[in-house]
Amino acid sequence: MGNKIGYFIDVQGTLISDKDKQPISGAIEFVNRLQDEKIPFVIVTNNTKMDSDIFLNYLQNLGFNINKNQYLDPLMILDETLKSKDLLAFGTEQFLNNLQNRKYNLTSSNPKTVLLGVKHDYTYSDYSQILETILSNPNIDLIGMHGTSIYVKNRKRYPGVGAILEMVKFATSRDYTVIGKPSKMFYQKALKIIGFNNFQNITIISDDLKGDLLPAKKLGMETILVLSGKIKSEKEITKKPDFIFKNLESLLNYWRENGR
Repeated sequence: MGNKIGYFIDVQGTLISDKDKQPISGAIEFVNRLQDEKIPFVIVTNNTKMDSDIFLNYLQNLGFNINKNQYLDPLMILDETLKSKDLLAFGTEQFLNNLQNRKYNLTSSNPKTVLLGVKHDYTYSDYSQILETILSNPNIDLIGMHGTSIYVKNRKRYPGVGAILEMVKFATSRDYTVIGKPSKMFYQKALKIIGFNNFQNITIISDDLKGDLLPAKKLGMETILVLSGKIKSEKEITKKPDFIFKNLESLLNYWRENGR
């Protein structure tokens, strides 16, 4: 670590706590350090609950020195990814409101896309509707807003969108597309923002090993896992990232001790 010159940085569980949505120890200082040293970085978040500008403003109000051109979420590339405005969509109320505000037609009657977002209370009725819609229409697209493995709400962990997509794929033999992390398309968008030509010059920091880091590692990125979010202990880890730290404060301490 140290030879890389650009960073992709996750938000939930990395910069802000899943518990209270407040900055995690060392997170503001870490971003300030990158800004002060003019180290390129992009905030890569799978936020879909808030409009992109509103969520960025929320982070800025928390004290994060982040510019608009240093931020990327799936909502920002939604329009160029979906082929149709007719969607059977699942997710939080805020996410569905976001879709309606963007003039998408949320319908169960002849949708062209089944779109899955994060939702902690998916029901068997939801799953049945998803499966029946896909199985009855061989041309319908199955798309996930992101591919998270798990997510945390009220200190409990739930299957992420990526896990649900895999379940649906297994049940229907239908492949799917992911808009946000960890899709190559999303990482390429972030790479373009940061102005680099390849992933070998990128270090990605996240609390989601399976949903963010391992796919990024396959693309050639250096990977840093922080244990301030989804994963609480190294005992839970089956495949190793390049580095593991308790949180961004621990990473900063490592830099100080090693002369960065």
